[in-house]
Amino acid sequence: MTDHTEGPSALTAGNDIGHGRFGAFGAWARFAGQRLVARRGLLLIAGVVFFAFVTFADLSAAVAVSGLSVLVLAAAALPRAGLAPRSERAKVETAAAAPKLAPLRDVLEALPDPAILLDAGGGIVQFNSKAGDQYAGLRTARRLSSIFRHPELLDAVAAVRRVTGPVTVTFDERVPIERRTAATLAVLKAAPGVKGAGPLLLLCLRDLTEQERINQMRADFIANASHELRTPLASLLGFIETLQGPARDDAEARERFLDIMARQAERMSRLIDDLLSLSRVEMNAHLWPTGHVELGETVRYVADTLDPIAGDSNVTLEREIPAEAVLVRGDRDELVQVFQNLVQNAIKYGRDGGRVRVRLARQGRNGGAGRVAVSVSDDGPGIAPEHLPRLTERFYRVDDASSREKGGTGLGLAIAKHVVNRHRGELKIESEPGKGSTFTVLLDEIVRPRKEPASKPQ
Repeated sequence: MTDHTEGPSALTAGNDIGHGRFGAFGAWARFAGQRLVARRGLLLIAGVVFFAFVTFADLSAAVAVSGLSVLVLAAAALPRAGLAPRSERAKVETAAAAPKLAPLRDVLEALPDPAILLDAGGGIVQFNSKAGDQYAGLRTARRLSSIFRHPELLDAVAAVRRVTGPVTVTFDERVPIERRTAATLAVLKAAPGVKGAGPLLLLCLRDLTEQERINQMRADFIANASHELRTPLASLLGFIETLQGPARDDAEARERFLDIMARQAERMSRLIDDLLSLSRVEMNAHLWPTGHVELGETVRYVADTLDPIAGDSNVTLEREIPAEAVLVRGDRDELVQVFQNLVQNAIKYGRDGGRVRVRLARQGRNGGAGRVAVSVSDDGPGIAPEHLPRLTERFYRVDDASSREKGGTGLGLAIAKHVVNRHRGELKIESEPGKGSTFTVLLDEIVRPRKEPASKPQ
């Protein structure tokens, strides 16, 4: 008696077998297609040869088509040189070696810079997360040359085994961002248990962009400072030689030269003071001041101090400062220096006979916390838009001759920017040619807790 309950199972098994056959055929077809693509050059040449024989040697077209068909089938069926393609072999070898290289993965992750582990042929075996974040195209089993196109680096990879010790090269990248990188290559012994892997290469990549920028800024700073000091010093030496020589007995020339020499000496003194201030502020840039400053009193003090200078320049100094106390966290001497620089600049470069307004105002509050703004405005000629982004650079001047004539050192706004940054504030510059300029310092206000009114006795 036949058990019909086995029918569905048998049918399912038959379908599974059928699917397995079709799956195997699909996989073979995919590999065959890959082999045909890899041999497309050879097949093209063979087709041209058969066509030439048919055209010029009276070869039968049927024979030519049969021969070309056999060649195509052979190309699809036979693996190249009896082996899988190089990329496939590399993937298999990398996958097999990955568990054995796990300890090296931990070492790579511990390195402070992007690091890549290469095999003997320049293929990528492993890389740490820093390298993966910085170079999006990194993949295991890919060749390094598919990621980096820099001849210096690729030549170093090829030559590192011929030298003793690490090799370091530098190269520049232009895309996706401009960057300068130092690459250090070192040969490592094969990891234990990895047979046939050969020596491994460790590639460490260090970004030098910020270091190069700082070095360039330092060099520019020293060059500018030297130039600014050299000019008044040369003037002093020239007048001294004149007074010691032709003008020794000329009382009128002596008085005139001594006055010029005094102004040049004052200029050098201001420049040295500003250089020392800038150096001190930069050294403490990471330290947030711990003191409390009453901002209204500080701004009033600066305005009162500069009133005589404004009067000498025929400039009216206006104040808009609230009577109530406004507290901020900061260093009073540094904030005084910032507001003095801003008000002095407004007096110097504003309109002759014009007005300078110093205003202190609270901005919108959010949950009891708010910001306070100190703005210094003038009605002078204003500043062209292309100069605004560079005004806080060291020694940057819109007009060199005018700035030096008025005693500017080119460091006032650079000092102001660094002081405001140290106070966790913001410096805003707004200007329009012909309509004056406004410099605003924004600082966080300290809100005092309100005292509860004393309860009346019952």
